[in-house]
Amino acid sequence: MSRLLPVSELDEVVRAVGDWEPLRGARLFITGGTGFFGTWLLESLAHANRVLDLGLSAAILTRDATAFQSQMPHLSGEPFHWVEGDVGHFPFPEGVFTHIIHGATSTRANPNGAQPEELLDTIVAGTQRVLDFSVRAGAKRLLYLSSGGVYGIQPQDLGRIPEDYRGAPDPLDDRSVYAQGKRLAEHLCVLHQKRHGIETPVARGFAFVGPHLPLDAHFAIGNFLGDALAGRPIRIGGDGTPLRSYLYASDLATWLWTMLLKGQGGRAYNLGSDQALSILDLARSIGQLGGLEVIQSKHPVPGAPPLRYVPDITRAKLELGLEVRVPLDKAIERTLRWHRAQ
Repeated sequence: MSRLLPVSELDEVVRAVGDWEPLRGARLFITGGTGFFGTWLLESLAHANRVLDLGLSAAILTRDATAFQSQMPHLSGEPFHWVEGDVGHFPFPEGVFTHIIHGATSTRANPNGAQPEELLDTIVAGTQRVLDFSVRAGAKRLLYLSSGGVYGIQPQDLGRIPEDYRGAPDPLDDRSVYAQGKRLAEHLCVLHQKRHGIETPVARGFAFVGPHLPLDAHFAIGNFLGDALAGRPIRIGGDGTPLRSYLYASDLATWLWTMLLKGQGGRAYNLGSDQALSILDLARSIGQLGGLEVIQSKHPVPGAPPLRYVPDITRAKLELGLEVRVPLDKAIERTLRWHRAQ
């Protein structure tokens, strides 16, 4: 079974990023390199290194190097090496690392899981550990992967949420632990930049789709795609009214590399699509591809406004030249085609 990503899509990332010269001869350190984000980062980095002859190398933090290498054996020949450890306690690899991407959270606790204290500690202590390492490593730039959850509940009269929105998650809501951790980690990053001068832009992620996104986790679009691939009815856990938007994984990789290389330190950039649709419409669009029934667990409350989770991406467009290149219908088609090829 091949886990390779399409070369054409990796070529898209290389072309869209454009200027890779800042990474020529660079040495990178990446946490969270074995998850959905990380897999696309590693695949696209390896591809850029090959086609542009960048002569770079990267160290990837992972809990289990053997397990990841068995899943992605084609990366074993790349200029990567693996650092085994937990993000909060990993051993510092030796030498200079020019660029760092910190995306690790927890492999065991989800944002609304049963181990909130562990999740909070992983986010905060892990970020502090990476920041401490960045000084030791002599890093020039560090990209922190945060979340749109830091804004709290999106107001109903705010169609798309910008980076300067001053809302926040409720600190007395035990379900906000992930968002609270990300907010505190962002603050650690800006304090660290002020003290040590390491440029630290922040990427606030929203919702995504593409190869390697789990089909059986807490991602609605992944669950719907899993239903479609199995030929079973598309099941909606709620009433289908919440509004979301989805950025395809090749765009995700493009945006992350661009933010690392060009993002302003101490500044946040929303990471996602601004094209909103309801969960119900999403389910129907996926179900129509296979003639599958859509089943809702709950009926909408008459007159109740839908919950929104949609970013304003004007800053990323104007300051970094980023754009949504893959429309959602194509993103869904690409993801289904990749899974069927497995």
